[in-house]
Amino acid sequence: MKRMRDIPNHDRPREKLATRGPQALTDAELIALLLGRGVKGRDVSQIAGDVERYLRNAEGSPSYDALLAIEGVGAAKACEIMACFELGRRYLADDGVSGSRITCPRDVLPLIAEWRDRKQEYFFCITLNGAGEVIERRTITVGILNQSLVHPREVFAEAITDRAASVILAHNHPSGTLEPSTQDISITRQLVEAGSILGIRVLDHVIVTKKGYVSLKELGHL
Repeated sequence: MKRMRDIPNHDRPREKLATRGPQALTDAELIALLLGRGVKGRDVSQIAGDVERYLRNAEGSPSYDALLAIEGVGAAKACEIMACFELGRRYLADDGVSGSRITCPRDVLPLIAEWRDRKQEYFFCITLNGAGEVIERRTITVGILNQSLVHPREVFAEAITDRAASVILAHNHPSGTLEPSTQDISITRQLVEAGSILGIRVLDHVIVTKKGYVSLKELGHL
């Protein structure tokens, strides 16, 4: 990172977060916000860069002693960084959604397991960051699936807000059949095209029932 004083005001971490949200900041910028300011002879950006490198290579939560060993990090800042990690663990680690990593269609199932045997169709959009980790799962429609209800505007509005790199679509089939309908395939292709224009990839569309699941990507429809 450049020295903070060399960065235009509108590109500084605090201003970026206020106008574009925390997702727009790099790890180093988020750390710089936590640190607040540098110390004599060391700009906050330099210290943030050192902390980022340590965190990237650390196993598990950060160590108090290891943070103190970084030049420019005192006891107060070390405690603040550790407190942030602990809050994140408490609020996000156990929700079953945020932070989950999606590597294959089966990984989607825990996110929508309770809807597999519902009597109405629920259509979901799961947003992911560039590392393939879940940002959020949202219900887009409830009821009969059709193109007028599952409109690209409704699917991608929150994905844009999330600064998502990609999305995975999912819905249940109350009938119990795993065979994708013509409507399923048509909606999927429409959303793939819309996502391509927006720069947000549609990675897959997963259909679930009580008996199992099917991936439209694996079936060759994406």
